[in-house]
Amino acid sequence: MSGIVNSQSNRRQFLTALGGVAAFSIMPTGAWASSPNGRLQIAQIGAGGRGKGNFDSLLRLPNVDIVALCDVDSNSLAERSTEVPKAETFRDYRKLFDKLGDRIDAVLVCTPDHMHAPISSHAMELGKHVYCEKPLAHNVVENRQLRLLAEERGVVTQMGIQVSASIGQRMTVEYIKSGLIGKISEVHVWSNKSWGSDDLLPVTTNPVPANLDWGLWLGVAEERLYREKIFHPGQWRRLLDFGTGTLGDMGVHIFDTPYRALELTSPKWVRSQCRKPNGFAHPTSVKTEYQFGATQYTAKSLKWTWYDGANGPPSRIKGFNDNGTVQLPRQGCVMIGEKGVMMMPHMSGPQTFPRELIRSVPRPEIDPLDHHSQWINACLGEGSTGSPFSYGGPLCEALQLGVVASRYPGKKLTWNPRSMKISNFSEANQHLSREYRAF
Repeated sequence: MSGIVNSQSNRRQFLTALGGVAAFSIMPTGAWASSPNGRLQIAQIGAGGRGKGNFDSLLRLPNVDIVALCDVDSNSLAERSTEVPKAETFRDYRKLFDKLGDRIDAVLVCTPDHMHAPISSHAMELGKHVYCEKPLAHNVVENRQLRLLAEERGVVTQMGIQVSASIGQRMTVEYIKSGLIGKISEVHVWSNKSWGSDDLLPVTTNPVPANLDWGLWLGVAEERLYREKIFHPGQWRRLLDFGTGTLGDMGVHIFDTPYRALELTSPKWVRSQCRKPNGFAHPTSVKTEYQFGATQYTAKSLKWTWYDGANGPPSRIKGFNDNGTVQLPRQGCVMIGEKGVMMMPHMSGPQTFPRELIRSVPRPEIDPLDHHSQWINACLGEGSTGSPFSYGGPLCEALQLGVVASRYPGKKLTWNPRSMKISNFSEANQHLSREYRAF
């Protein structure tokens, strides 16, 4: 993004100017592990949920040793540790770093969203390579901080958007950049998922399960009493304090293809339509509009619309599906260009309208790619990653500006990426970052 330079002093000035933000400190780089026999020494933080998927992906690779596991839930920790019995186990990631900082090369972070930035920043400050699940962070400012810190430390990073490595996604990017459907004037992206709640915080509380360290689970978030099946293990994605809703979460996957293909950066403004805020959870249905500046792959202006929950997929897309005859997938994107339309269902390949358009050009030659091995190989000095924090940071900034806009339904928020402020509505700036709780 424009206006940001890489030096440590400027990063500090940027963080200081934001005010009220828990800026990441700078600590000396730790000693590197020896990587015996060319095998990367990894600590995984977060072992349940998506943590299991990442864990399984790492175990399939020949040049990896998982030497440490950390999770606040002893049940998840025990399940994973049976497969790597030599790995040391921890409940608190800070104790892991204190004890094994000189034995690990890289860290995989797969916790609830609100702890992505604190853990990833700690790892990078120690000079460790980082793979962090999507979304990169919990709020707009944290995304910027992580990007700058990764640049400053020179570590290898990867955000966990596995679909970005798929042949269908990469093929779509190639087609768009080749000009197959011409310059793009509109993008429509959607998910039918409803990762929010229209209910209020339940009054009833529950005893904390013996397997869960509730204080560590809360981490930097505001202290709350435990509610069974509300916070842990899975519903936190719906909640303001811990997740980013459907837009901030699934949006990472579904924004990725057109955002990458069109080489977008910051939106000029954003506006959301949804129910009134309830102070507890994200809305179950949102429609969010963005205005992006032009790039070489777009028309002079680009209209971008997101739909989720009951809004997704959209029932009509003007100029493409006016009569509703095209069967839209439950999740996906449509790009409207000068010469035609391209649709890419989530986890699938591209389609064009007219249909024969895609058959009029040679199919791009796309080799298979594994998202995790790409990161591992880059950490070991071979190649680079496809979704480093330099890409994931700006993408998630844009997404989470839409999440902020959902707190002010109908209000157009004008964004200044240089000052990192919403310039026309100062009240909304309080939601760009958070104060960290000491824990």
